[in-house]
Amino acid sequence: MGVRRAVDMAWRECREDARVYTLGPLIHNPSVLKSLAERGITVLEPGEISRVPENSTVIIRAHGISPAVEEELSQKGLHILDATCPHVKSNQNKGRELSREGFHIFLAGEKEHGEIAGIRGYIEGPCFVVANPAEAEEAAAELGRNNPTARTALMGQTTISGEEYLAIGEGIKRYFPDLNIVNTICGATGERQSALRELSVQVDGFVIAGGRESANTKRLLSIAESCGKKAWLIEDASGVPDEVSSCSVIGLAAGASTPDSVIDAIEQKILSL
Repeated sequence: MGVRRAVDMAWRECREDARVYTLGPLIHNPSVLKSLAERGITVLEPGEISRVPENSTVIIRAHGISPAVEEELSQKGLHILDATCPHVKSNQNKGRELSREGFHIFLAGEKEHGEIAGIRGYIEGPCFVVANPAEAEEAAAELGRNNPTARTALMGQTTISGEEYLAIGEGIKRYFPDLNIVNTICGATGERQSALRELSVQVDGFVIAGGRESANTKRLLSIAESCGKKAWLIEDASGVPDEVSSCSVIGLAAGASTPDSVIDAIEQKILSL
């Protein structure tokens, strides 16, 4: 839902005389980004805000941004179109609320991911970004040495797997048994991952359709491989490898930002093999 909403908002801004930018890639899908570029929408990196002409429109991508970056956009007098996924926005506000209540927050996810950077900007107190259970346990141990009575909470990237999130929580609980684990995983993400696992018992291999930079798409690939299946991550129909034909039954799954048209084209290519 959040991805489609962001893309729909961008399409509506496409006009011949409009100067429209997105702060970072709107979503992690090459075909969608190419279509937007063809319609005149330019991708900006945070350090490039100063070169945007006045009265331009800047679209905040589905991953969201920090309040500091949003303030920078406002001060420049740009028209801001906020396409942050509502689920991500809720997590941003929750992070600020917990930090104001005095919680030390563990944030589970990829340190360089845009969503994590955005949520981190809303947290006004101590925050530990952890990518895996080992990092979480190490950070919790350090906090335990310095502040053993700290109130702690765990939040995560919306696309993290449920198993990984729980494992991170267990590592922290070794030092802080009363850890407040906040359910921040997107429901659609969880359903997609569960469906892939259920499908794995019926197939010989998987084709995962989506952008190579997409966190949730890469997670689907990892889950498919952990199920002991051959798996290929492809961005469009031209990337379907001939090796797919070595499988009697193929499972097809797709990342959250993969358009239906791309999924359909990949399906037809697989069937043609």
